[in-house]
Amino acid sequence: MATTTKIRPRALVRASGGPRYAVALAVDALGTGLLRPFLLLYGVTVLKLSAPAAGIAMTAGVVVGLVCMPAVGRWLDRGARSTVVAASMLVRVLGVGLLPVTPTGHVWLFATAALFLGIGNQAWPAAHAALVATVAHGRERDAALAAGRALRNAGLGAGALLATACLAGGTTALQALAAVTTLAYLAAAALTWSVHLHTHPAAIPAKGKNDGPPPQIRTLLAANVVYAFCLNVPEIALPLVLVTQLHASPMWSAAIFVANTVLVVTLQVPLTVLMSRFSRRTVLALAGMVLTASYLGFLAATSLGHGWSAPAIAMVSLACTLGEILYAGSATALITALAPTHVLGRTLARFQLSTGFGLAVSPAVITTLAPHGPAALWGSLATATLLSASAIATEKTQDTAPGASRLISSAITTD
Repeated sequence: MATTTKIRPRALVRASGGPRYAVALAVDALGTGLLRPFLLLYGVTVLKLSAPAAGIAMTAGVVVGLVCMPAVGRWLDRGARSTVVAASMLVRVLGVGLLPVTPTGHVWLFATAALFLGIGNQAWPAAHAALVATVAHGRERDAALAAGRALRNAGLGAGALLATACLAGGTTALQALAAVTTLAYLAAAALTWSVHLHTHPAAIPAKGKNDGPPPQIRTLLAANVVYAFCLNVPEIALPLVLVTQLHASPMWSAAIFVANTVLVVTLQVPLTVLMSRFSRRTVLALAGMVLTASYLGFLAATSLGHGWSAPAIAMVSLACTLGEILYAGSATALITALAPTHVLGRTLARFQLSTGFGLAVSPAVITTLAPHGPAALWGSLATATLLSASAIATEKTQDTAPGASRLISSAITTD
């Protein structure tokens, strides 16, 4: 008999950490969306820094922020949950708070602000995943993680749209956005702190499969570095190709970015639920195959005439977004399923290190390959992603595939 799935929003909110935590996520994402896309613009316009200096400072902040991840992992393994999430929000308050007091032309204070923002942005994903993993289990956890990502993307998109509408105010508007972002981070941290969720390490079971290290984690982490490149394709690779090489209107890049955000918000949870009938490892490998096909599609689209390349790239970008959704819905869920409970925090920290490293190096890799032609860019990405997907698919499967009837127990039901 065919089965259909239903998503119960209230149960899904509970599995994601509760209503207050959901509101905190939305407020935090809204604040991040207000400033993050315009941080470089703030450095150039308000602080009068050169674009290369501001860009290097922001990149350094992201990379150095990764250094905090081992400490975050140990903190999580001592039982902290909502406290770590709140701390990741509060440290960003320090970063945004430094911006208004940074003198014009002072690159080091701007770099310090970028560092605090980088620490918070790197620590948040692992802390959030650990919190959800404490509240929800099994496939309910997968749906809760997907719901958190959809909510965060909705907040980021809304914040970016609001900030864009305010940019007509120039320098004053950017300073106001920084102030509003600070208030948003403070409010989100207070709401998260009020959840008071933690675990007791002494009560963590220490038998069965929770005794040892996570199996095959090195291959997954290495593959994740390559997979993470897909997250920067809509923001970096496609605008670079469309505007500088195909001389298409910037509106195509904007439309692709908006479509990507809308699809992630609307499809992340339903697709994660739909794919829950397969093992997480299978879905992750499938995501790599879809991404590989989309990269080859971009390669083919660039060979068309100038009048057809931009529309073709826009169509292929939908497939790329589908691969991104499958990747995001399975990667973190697989890591949390494989990790022994007593090292969940450190395992998630290692996973975030691989994601952060992929996101940090991908702009440099993309901008280096692009001038050598479409084959160098898309061919290299397709080859690396295909190899990563193959490595994941050929590993011994540790996470068993549930049957079609074994769907999420409380947040999702089968009819």
